Amino acid sequence: MKFTALSTLTAAAFGALVAATPTNTTMPTVYLIRHGEKPSDGSVGLSSTGVQRSQCLRTVFGNSSQYNISYIMAQQYDSAGNQDRPYLTVQPLAADLGLTIDHSCARDDSSCVRNAVSNYKGSGNILICWEHTALSNLAKALGDNNAPSYSNNLYGQIWTDLYPYTTITLSDENCPGLSNQANIIESLRGHILVLLAFLSSIILMQVV
Repeated sequence: MKFTALSTLTAAAFGALVAATPTNTTMPTVYLIRHGEKPSDGSVGLSSTGVQRSQCLRTVFGNSSQYNISYIMAQQYDSAGNQDRPYLTVQPLAADLGLTIDHSCARDDSSCVRNAVSNYKGSGNILICWEHTALSNLAKALGDNNAPSYSNNLYGQIWTDLYPYTTITLSDENCPGLSNQANIIESLRGHILVLLAFLSSIILMQVV
């Protein structure tokens, strides 16, 4: 109950912050997520839980959501299916949205991702699904020199990167039955950071 209340308060504060802060409306917001859960034997593809998460993302980021996704990126995979989990994770969502997934960038090619974001001219936002060990480097390449690390035991975080891409805020996909306590703790940290940013902006506006 407390977590839900804080999430609601954070959403309201975040909306107020965006409304009160001048932004370049032509620049998209970037959302970074980890791929769905992998099989216990380490084989390619998603586990049944990972498939469940991929289906959940159809609701989380779908047409009825607040995210307005118009461009989806997933890391490059080979013909044998190696590193295909990010692609498989967002494939159902992409089909719903009528989007072709851009999987032209290799996992460790942060410059490729940065260039793709810079060159995007669409009206909506960008969703990037990647291996968790490389997400921090992607965030740094976009402009966040203090990007967080994605813990090995976590799934389901959403990293929100507003233009000019210098600060990551954390939230949770809130997929029924899939969120865990570690996710909730990390998400609370993200909510608190958003609230602090909102309060700081109010103080600055009062000073000015």
